[in-house]
Amino acid sequence: MKTSRLPLITTLLVLAFFYLPIGALILNSFNSSRFGTTWQGFTLKWYERLLERDDLWTALMNSLQVAAFACIGAMILGTCAAFALHRFRSRLQTAHSVLITMPLVLPEILMGMSLLLLFVSLDMRLSLITVTIAHVTFCVSYVTLVVQSRLQDFDFQIVDAARVLGATRLQAFVKVVLPLLAPGILAGGLLAFTLSVDDFVVTFFVKGPGADTLPVVIYSMIKKSREFPVINALSTLLLAITFLAVWGSQRLTAEKH
Repeated sequence: MKTSRLPLITTLLVLAFFYLPIGALILNSFNSSRFGTTWQGFTLKWYERLLERDDLWTALMNSLQVAAFACIGAMILGTCAAFALHRFRSRLQTAHSVLITMPLVLPEILMGMSLLLLFVSLDMRLSLITVTIAHVTFCVSYVTLVVQSRLQDFDFQIVDAARVLGATRLQAFVKVVLPLLAPGILAGGLLAFTLSVDDFVVTFFVKGPGADTLPVVIYSMIKKSREFPVINALSTLLLAITFLAVWGSQRLTAEKH
């Protein structure tokens, strides 16, 4: 029976659709042309300009700072929410489940406007703090769903065994439950970190003066800046760091096995 080549062709087309734009971005970061429509020679001037752009580095640090705090907050709140939804069944938990899933389907522009009205009504000064709170709000949902899926197959008899052997509730949770759920919690945290770094719409509504994140600055540069290839250079560096982190993680995992 002749094997069909359609799956292979489809896979190659999908990979090309995803990775060709990234390849073009990396290539244009070394292109001396300002607009990237034609190749005008190899250059490193955009990387030199990048080192001079303090606003971009400040925005990047703001994004990483917000993402780190949002990741930690979402992991804590999301794990607690997942345990509550898994262990208890009541009308209150039904309402809780609706509140958890609502940020997943709610348009970002509506969420941004709602959070802005909330902060204004509370007379809160818009800053990185309000941006972090807003990011935790929608990141909690993703962490909750990931941890909840891990809890579906979790054997709580292990906890009972630990209690029988003399462990307190806290000791059983810290030494038994958390280590077993750690992969799911970390996976949800990494997802929250990625979503936080990437967010633009919600951040645009709740940011204050001096609280610009990297997506906001990039959007501003697209509209006004004449040195947009600097963004290509920054993106290339971020891609290189990401690939190195993934490669290092795989090497460490391979060595453990």
